[in-house]
Amino acid sequence: MLPDIRHEEGQGLVEYALILFLVAIVVIAILMLLGQEVRSVFSSVVSALQR
Repeated sequence: MLPDIRHEEGQGLVEYALILFLVAIVVIAILMLLGQEVRSVFSSVVSALQR
């Protein structure tokens, strides 16, 4: 008997969505941890460009 291809495609989409969700959570966590440092770097770049 042949496997149901539609079921496998749906399962693959769910797996990709879960991976994307986990990557987004990790990126948000990193930005929260390094947010102040990133903000100060951008501030110094902007002030250097305004001179």
